[in-house]
Amino acid sequence: MKRVYGKPDAMTDVPFPYCPGCSHGTIHRLIAEVIDELEIADRAIGITSAGCSVRNWRQFDCDMVMALHGRGPAVATGLKRAQPETVIFTYQGDGDMAAIGTGEIVHAASRCERITVIYVNNGVFGATGGQQAPTTLIGQFSTSYPTGRDPRTSGYPLKMAEMLARVSPESYIARVSIHNVKNIIKAKKAIRQAFLVQIEDRGFGLAEVLAACPTNWRLEPVRCMQKIKSDVIPYYPLGEFSSQSLKAQ
Repeated sequence: MKRVYGKPDAMTDVPFPYCPGCSHGTIHRLIAEVIDELEIADRAIGITSAGCSVRNWRQFDCDMVMALHGRGPAVATGLKRAQPETVIFTYQGDGDMAAIGTGEIVHAASRCERITVIYVNNGVFGATGGQQAPTTLIGQFSTSYPTGRDPRTSGYPLKMAEMLARVSPESYIARVSIHNVKNIIKAKKAIRQAFLVQIEDRGFGLAEVLAACPTNWRLEPVRCMQKIKSDVIPYYPLGEFSSQSLKAQ
């Protein structure tokens, strides 16, 4: 019988620790597949953040480091500059990167640090109970704002890909989604490019992945995928971003 599916070598045998329907598992697999295909496991160092993704240090079969909340890009910068032959990637949620870690990611991008950032945007603080995040959509409920986000008191959701592209001329920045098979394939291509731009010493790489949090969205997993398409993508459009294209808008 022909084998058509298997666990990537860059993943451990530790079972996924996430809630049913959580998008982290799919994203982890895509990263591991890219690490295998690029043959970089022996020199890759992953940096895990605070939040649900803190558990991923047990999922990847490469060196892993845990950073303080939001400080992944700062730790990545230090590691890359000290050991430029390594391939450094951070794995960060929107609560981690777009909230407490905004300063770190903006300056790492503006310096065009040769690092790769995997940014998972599910619109909530997942690990701490589903509070409103900087990326929560207008009108979207959360445990801290049960009547929905109101821009008069909470401002507007941050579009990190567009913002970072404006300050990082030497970069590959893309926003993708994993709400269906077609987009999962595109997400893997973006993650691969975000690694390649570092490996080829061309600049800073970031793949923003629109993801689901069924537990805190209080929706069944299938309905979450539908919500990404109907509600999330209209505000966070998919595509590749560059400082040149954004200046033309």
